[in-house]
Amino acid sequence: MNEIMYADNYSRQFQAQDEFFDCLKAIGRRSRWERKRSKDLRLVAITDEDSKIAKELKEQYEQEGLDIGILTDTMENTRLVLKAKDKYYPVRSCAIKTILDRAGISGAVLNRLEKNVYARILNDCLKITKGESLLRISDGKVSAVHGGDCCDYSILDMEQVFAHVVEFLNKTFPGASFLGGFYDHTRASGLWELSRNDELLGAYRKELENCGLDSDDMKAALRVSTSDVGTSGANLYPMLLCGPKQNTIALGDPLRLSHENGVTLEQFDKQLGLLFGKYQAALKNLTRLLGILITNPGNCMIGIMKKVKVPKRYITEALNLFISQNGTGSCTAHEIYCGMAEVIFMLTCEGETGGHIAAMEEKLARALSLDWKEFDVPGEIKW
Repeated sequence: MNEIMYADNYSRQFQAQDEFFDCLKAIGRRSRWERKRSKDLRLVAITDEDSKIAKELKEQYEQEGLDIGILTDTMENTRLVLKAKDKYYPVRSCAIKTILDRAGISGAVLNRLEKNVYARILNDCLKITKGESLLRISDGKVSAVHGGDCCDYSILDMEQVFAHVVEFLNKTFPGASFLGGFYDHTRASGLWELSRNDELLGAYRKELENCGLDSDDMKAALRVSTSDVGTSGANLYPMLLCGPKQNTIALGDPLRLSHENGVTLEQFDKQLGLLFGKYQAALKNLTRLLGILITNPGNCMIGIMKKVKVPKRYITEALNLFISQNGTGSCTAHEIYCGMAEVIFMLTCEGETGGHIAAMEEKLARALSLDWKEFDVPGEIKW
């Protein structure tokens, strides 16, 4: 975890809500939005810190009171700057995808090109790109280059998004508590434990009890994620906290609100208002797994986790743990899905960043919509 805020790999985790909001406020003060004509943008490769551009940037930083370490960090990562007329902006790693999108170009081969060639190809595309671009500048670097026209990227202030969440939770779920959050340059995310568990989870608990399963130590939770760089909308993820370790279990697709078409915080408030109904629908999907009998649970777990692109190492660890606790006999898809959730606990124990953990939660959540019987196959799986 790097706590130098301008660094590309900056990441910080929070246990207290006040500290989380203090970070968001600090990011807001150190960031700004700028509109530029797309065809005026150019990428320039930096070969070394003694180049003419590097020297100009160092002078610029001295005038603006910025740390020259920004340039060093850029040399260690993208080695690119974005030129907008007479000003240079070092390019942060998270900006690359939006720059490619703005230029209308993609392909894995680009990453294998020399930086000068890479920049030249993108510049040829930017020259013919119409309209405006919306630049996100944060801590002396450009973090994103979005479409800047009225129907393109819509700004939702990150701090305000979370402020609206807290206000909603205080009114609708009195006693809701902040469990943790994280920020990196790709996204910010917070996790809250909700109140009103009897209303939210009552029907689901009854189904568990009817199947002879333990429903103790189960609580409703909400993860909220958003981004200024195009990696996430303002999204609401219904979650469960289960068992003595309070493992997080994702409950399927979130309520998504994309940063486009003039979206506003008022529309985000409407999404918050749909949260209770979203829980009921999501829990029905989880309850559905109770009625799916799997006769080859090991193979099924492997197939499902491969399908949602969980790395092999975590599949192996989750499978071994599941077999040690449950054996190899028949079980429900619900039991397998809960076993898959152990991957989140593994990542947490390994000290993975909040961004990687949230991304894994999203992957596992996709399993709820799959046809589980399709993966219930006998024999040995080659993988």
